[in-house]
Amino acid sequence: MMSKLDPYELEVLRAYESGKLKSSASKAELQRMRTAARATAIKDRRVNIRLSTVDLLDIQAKALEEGMPYQTLIASILHKFVTGRLAERKSAPPRTRTRSADAANR
Repeated sequence: MMSKLDPYELEVLRAYESGKLKSSASKAELQRMRTAARATAIKDRRVNIRLSTVDLLDIQAKALEEGMPYQTLIASILHKFVTGRLAERKSAPPRTRTRSADAANR
C-alpha cells in the first residue's frame, strides 16, 4: 500500500524512475548497505508479547499513518532501539490511560 505523495516526493520519484538520479555512494558503501539491509530483513524468530489495549491501538494507528503493518512497525522500533538509533524524547508528556482500557488488560 503506497501512501499519497506530496509534489516534492512525486518529483523525486519521477526523477528516479527516469534515471536522472545517480548514487553518490561508493561500491564499498553500497555493499555495506546491502549487507545491513539483508541482516535487518531476516526475520527468523517469533516472539509473543502482551501489550495494553491502549498501546496496541496507538501502535496500530501509527502504523496506519505510516502505511505499514503494525507488526513491521513494532519490529522496526525494536531494531532501532537495540542498534542505538532510537532517541528518547524528554519533553513528551506522559499519556493518561482510561479505566476501561486498564480493565481490558486484566
